[in-house]
Amino acid sequence: MTRLILASASPRRRELLGRLGVPFEVVTAEVTEHEDVATDPREMVARNAALKADWVAARHPSALVLGADTTVFIDGHSLNKPRDGVEARAMLRRLSGRTHTVHTGLALRRLSDGLVIDAGESSEVRFKPLDEGVIEDYLARVHTLDKAGGYGIQEHGELIVAGHAGSLSNIIGLPLEMTKQLLTRCGLIP
Repeated sequence: MTRLILASASPRRRELLGRLGVPFEVVTAEVTEHEDVATDPREMVARNAALKADWVAARHPSALVLGADTTVFIDGHSLNKPRDGVEARAMLRRLSGRTHTVHTGLALRRLSDGLVIDAGESSEVRFKPLDEGVIEDYLARVHTLDKAGGYGIQEHGELIVAGHAGSLSNIIGLPLEMTKQLLTRCGLIP
């Protein structure tokens, strides 16, 4: 049986992947992610997912390695993880009352047989209009510094999100339907 390794430190990806019922381990890739906000977001997340998967696969050549990366895209720019509370507030203000796109890149690697699969998924999120009180309430409840766009739809999303289109798990950080299809293709899910 092929070992599956998730090349991500994200607790949300770990929880989502666990829902598929496939045993896996976590190895965090020690890489510097490409976060140029002017780069095409699909290209950026694909590059970062591959960077993580390649780094871990080089150290575990017989394992199937899954790398992923997610960003929020609006006004021609990516909103990655905020550096601090000031930036998180600015991101929420920018998203307020508007629709944005969440892009996730996936990369599967297995060096022992040269397996290379790259894929991506996009979903849309529509925010409610947010006043300063709602933003402060949300930031008091949710640790946002480890989340692209400064929010997590799964944590008190009812305060800020009016609706979404596409994969909810993609918005959280790992598109489960696509991941399941890819793992089935690789023989991990019957």
